[in-house]
Amino acid sequence: MSDSFTLADLEAIVAARAAADAGASYTRSLLDKGIAKCAQKLGEEAVETVIAAVSGDEAQLVCEASDLLYHLLVVLKARGVALADIHAELARRTGQSGLAEKASRHSG
Repeated sequence: MSDSFTLADLEAIVAARAAADAGASYTRSLLDKGIAKCAQKLGEEAVETVIAAVSGDEAQLVCEASDLLYHLLVVLKARGVALADIHAELARRTGQSGLAEKASRHSG
């Protein structure tokens, strides 16, 4: 893969694999198990990413962060949320300081 690979590229791969047969696609088989399973996998990858981050193993952190981003995009696909929606929210947030943005969120 080249350095120009983006999350949009990964989103397109997830979408293509979601349309494939479950026997040939891990993505499709995961989606077929439902949002709860997709979210569980995302959580597992988040924990593994945290462990790799504190272990100091950069190569492991890269691997786990990659898994985390993949599973995040699977969860977004399962819920019908486009990466463009995430980009729009991030763009909205860049117009204010991080502290102001956090304070503006509804607690709940």
